[in-house]
Amino acid sequence: MTLIQSIEKEVEEKCKSENNIFGYGIWTHHILSVVKYSKILATKLNADLEIVEISALLHDYASIKDKNMYEDHHIFSGEEAEKILKQFNYPQNKINHVKECIYSHRGSINKEKISKEAVCVADADAMAHIDNVPSLLYLAYCNHNLSIDEGSKWVSEKLKRSWNKLSDEAKEIIEKKYNNAQEILIINNF
Repeated sequence: MTLIQSIEKEVEEKCKSENNIFGYGIWTHHILSVVKYSKILATKLNADLEIVEISALLHDYASIKDKNMYEDHHIFSGEEAEKILKQFNYPQNKINHVKECIYSHRGSINKEKISKEAVCVADADAMAHIDNVPSLLYLAYCNHNLSIDEGSKWVSEKLKRSWNKLSDEAKEIIEKKYNNAQEILIINNF
C-alpha cells in the first residue's frame, strides 16, 4: 500500500466513525471532491502533486476525528498530519509544506497562500462547496434547521464566499457550476 493509499484509508475510516459529526458524507461529498480539484489544479499550476493530494486528504482531518477541534481545525489538522506522516518517515521539509497547505486552506481565515500547493488546496476546498450543493442544502435544512428561504440564502452566501476566494484558474474550471447553482438558489418572490 502506498503512502497516499494509507492516508486515504485512514481518513475514510475516520469519516465512517460514529464520532464524526459530519457523517460519512464528508468523505463522499467533500474530501473526495477536494482531492479531485486539487489534483486538477496541481497539474494546471505545475504544483507538487504529492504534497497537494496529501494536504487535500488531511485538510479537515482533525474536525472529522474530534468535533472539539472544529473551530481551529486548520491548525489541528496540520498537527495531526504531521503525526501521521512521521509514522511513514516522511521528510520534515515536506511535512512542513503539507502543514502550510492545510493551515491556509480555510476560507474564513485570511491567511496568505505562500505556495502553488497551498493555492491548489484552498481553491479545491472552495470548489468542493460549489460542486456539492446538495450537501450544503443538507447542512442548511437538516443541521441548521433553516426555513426554505433562509436555507437557500445561506447556501447562496456560502457559495459566494467560496467563489470570491478562488484564483482565476479555479474560477475558469468551476464557473458554469457556480452560475447554475446560484440561478437555482435565487429566491422568487411571487
